[in-house]
Parts: sequence; structure tokens; C-alpha cells
Amino acid sequence: MKKNKVVIGTRGSLLAVAQSKHVRSMLQEIYPEIEFEIKEIVTTGDVDLRTNWNNSDTSLKSLFTKEIEKELLDGTIHLAVHSMKDMPAESPAGLICGSIPEREDYRDVVVSKSNLKLSELPEGSVVGTSSLRRTMAVKEMRPDLVIEPIRGNIHTRLRKLKEENFDAIVLAAAGLKRVGLENEITQYLETHEMMPAPAQGALCIQCKEDDLFIREILSSITEKEVEEVVEIEREFSRIFDGGCHTPMGCSAEIIGDEICLKGMYCHEEVVYKGEVTGKREEGKSLAQKLAGIIRGQIDEQR
Repeated sequence: MKKNKVVIGTRGSLLAVAQSKHVRSMLQEIYPEIEFEIKEIVTTGDVDLRTNWNNSDTSLKSLFTKEIEKELLDGTIHLAVHSMKDMPAESPAGLICGSIPEREDYRDVVVSKSNLKLSELPEGSVVGTSSLRRTMAVKEMRPDLVIEPIRGNIHTRLRKLKEENFDAIVLAAAGLKRVGLENEITQYLETHEMMPAPAQGALCIQCKEDDLFIREILSSITEKEVEEVVEIEREFSRIFDGGCHTPMGCSAEIIGDEICLKGMYCHEEVVYKGEVTGKREEGKSLAQKLAGIIRGQIDEQR
């Protein structure tokens, strides 16, 4: 059924709202006759993440989505904008990922107090990150640096960098660019230096499976090639049970008729890496092939 007004659900963080405004502007340009409204929704993760941090029975990712997904199912919102890397492997019954639009820069970046690159920081400098994936990559590049946990949204982490005992922090390029803070970036880390999280920089626009009108308008902003690589990256993540505490990363790239997939996984403080290339139609099987190579490396070390 056609709608004159479409309500977009989002978390209330500055990054989440910026992402939703970006999606709204893309849709508004194509459908000027429709009013697109943004509704901010408070999630469990936003209210009390600390309590649930070590709860093995609860998916950390679902803490940032379940209230939004409930409103989708109830019909109080028509679509929801999420960071794809925050999405659990499966959507609740009745909901689907209706679109993956253009992807922002998937690399990680260094923001340093002294504007020094990671390789230039003095020995013993303190680098802030709470990601095991990023921690292992920094240790590989600079084992002489001190890694300290840092949490909070982008602006909170930038404030802590300036006010607390941090010399540098590691963040996702996509987030900084989406909130207009690209000028804060000291150094971009290429995939051979720090493998990105699966689907980093990509968005998931979620909707009801049976809402054919919303699915139709979302198809107008879908990027098929981004969908293709994100599906492979998320399959690699699923194989290794990728979550907030899993030190793994990957990056898929379409090159002509082929896809190149690079990945890393850390097991017992050892980083294992691999790379596969295959035909685009092989899809998820490339992720399975790469996972097999990395598991083989782990078995050889036992």
C-alpha cells in the first residue's frame, strides 16, 4: 500500500542520526512527494550496556537493535537504518534487510593527539581501543605501544583523547566521515595493516518482509555490488562466530568478474591471515574456502 509519510527509525546517537539523515536525503531526492520523518529510539545498549557486557546469554549486537525491530514489527516505524556491522546474523521473523546502499570508507584510522602516525609514536605511547581486532593489529605493528580500553561514541572518544592519558585512538573512518569529522583523521590504515570488521562502513536498511511498498522504494537506493561483498564478509564473520568480542576481520573486493577476499582471525594471541580469489558467482563459498585455509593454519600450530 502506498504511503504519503514514511517513518525512519534510528538510535539516537549522533552517528546513527547522521546515517539516517543520509538515507532520508537519498530517498527524498527520488520520492519528493513522500514525507520522510526520522524517529529516534532508545535501545537497551544505549541505556545500560555495561550491565550486559559479559552476559553470554545475550547478543551484544541485539542490544542495539531489538527495540527498533519491535517498532518495525508493530508498524510505528516503516524502516530502520542500522550500521551493518552491528546487525546480528539473522533478523527476527517478519523482518528483512530491505536495502544496502552505497558504502562509506571501510578502513580504520588513527587519530593522534600530536598528529603522529602509528609508526611515529614514541615507545610506550598509549593507544585507545576496546576492539580485540584492532588491538591485535596494533600489537603486530607496534608491540612497544600500550593498549588501553576506551569506550563511548565518536565524540566521547575524541574528548577522552584530548583530556585523558591517550596519545592516539583507533576508530572507523566511516563514522568520522559521516558526522563530518574527517579532518580529525591522522592516518588511514590499509587492509594489510589493519583488517576492517566485516561490513564496516555499510548500512542495513531494515523493513517488514511483507511491506512491498517500502521494499520497492528501498530498491531504488540499493547498491548490488555492495550487497554482494557484504554478504561474503558477513558469511566469513558467521563462520567464526563474529561478534563484538571476536578478534577477526575481512575485506572483499570485486575485481572484474572476480572477488578477492582477505581475512584474519586471532586464536590464542596468534594472528592468522589468508586470501582467496574466485568467480563472483561463487559468493559465500569463497568465505567458506578462506575460513578453511585459516583453520588449517591454526591446526598446523597445534
